This record gives sequence, structure tokens and C-alpha cells, in this order.
Amino acid sequence: MEILKVQNLCKTYGSGENAVKALTDVSFAMEKGEFAAVVGASGSGKSTLLNCIGGLDTPTSGSIVLNRENLLSMKEQQRTIFRRRNIGFVFQSFQLIPELNVEQNIMFPLLLDSRRPDRQAVEEIMETLGLAERRGHLPGQLSGGQQQRVAIGRALITKPILILADEPTGNLDSASSRDVMELLVKASGKYSQTILMITHNRNLTAFADRVFSVTDGHLVDLGGKRNEKLS
Repeated sequence: MEILKVQNLCKTYGSGENAVKALTDVSFAMEKGEFAAVVGASGSGKSTLLNCIGGLDTPTSGSIVLNRENLLSMKEQQRTIFRRRNIGFVFQSFQLIPELNVEQNIMFPLLLDSRRPDRQAVEEIMETLGLAERRGHLPGQLSGGQQQRVAIGRALITKPILILADEPTGNLDSASSRDVMELLVKASGKYSQTILMITHNRNLTAFADRVFSVTDGHLVDLGGKRNEKLS
């Protein structure tokens, strides 16, 4: 089942002689439960791509269809609500709320949307991510790897159509990086989550089902790397 379809996506900053083409005719699609990685050097356009798909930036032209909904045809408020309910984000800098504990940070997207948290779902996510015993800890009392686990839990709790991961291991050591990647693979398999991750670390592509490369705003499909899903 096709979840995401990007067609002829272009993004240009500035105009005239100062115009910079960040994305040029980017087209690809993703299926439900697929885990894809986008690799590229700094400034290649991969972050711009992620921000456009996530509705955080507006492309110059093209289309982005998520679960049969065209993001670019929506008004700003409609797109904000759609993004909150259908797209989960995992950032390099974690972006947890320091005054909220682990459990509260995970539930925060639901509370922001005035939705009652499903206690069973919250418990299951904390157990899956190994956070149950730290439910009352504040972010400042956690390691970097544990904070990123909370960020993954926060992305999962709304049961989004798509999870966008922006350099999710960028601030972690090698052991924590592997743990986080294994959790993302597990989420893709256990919860049938569609995940699109950008990274400059090509070693992380071994965890992905499919790999894209972005160079000077042009995207190339490097093909599939099917790995056994973690149970």
C-alpha cells in the first residue's frame, strides 16, 4: 500500500542571480511499513526534502501526497493539524520538554491535540523502548540514548502515517546509535510504521529497506537493502 508519493518536487531559495536550487525534480514513493534512508553531504538538500515532506517548509513546485492527502493543497492551519496527527518527528537534538518527565513527554502530542492518551498504548511503548522504569525521570536525568528513545516514543504515540527522522543518531555514541537504529527498525516492523530517515552516515543505511542519495538537490534511488525485521 502506497503511503507517500513525492512528484517533481522543487525548492528554490532566492531569485535571479541569487537563486539557489535546493531540490530539483525529486520524485519517489514509499509503501506502508517501509524504512528508507536518505544519505548526502551537508548542504546536499536532504534536510530541505525532509522539511518539505513534513510540512515545515513549502516547496516551490511539485506535489506531496500522504495517505491520499495532498499536503500542498491544504491551507496553513489545516496542514498544521494534519501534520500533528499524521507525521511523527525524531530530531537529532531530541527536543524534549525539560519540565516534563518521560511519560509526560511521550504523551505530549496527544495532550497538545486535546486527545485522551490510551494508557495501554503508553505502557506498551515505554516497555518496548525500555523506559518503563524511568517514567518519572526528567530529560536532564537521562543519557542521550535514553532521551532519543523518549523522542521515538513521542513520535509513535499518535500512531502517525509517517515518521521523519532527522539525523537521529547525530548526538549519540556508537553503542547508543545502534540501539536507536534497532528501535526504529523494530517500530517499522512491529507497528508497520513508514519511516524516512536522513543521515550523513552511510553505515546506518544497513538498517534500511531502501536507500536514496541526494547530491546538489537531485535524488537517486540506490535500491533496496532488505534486512530481517527485529521481532
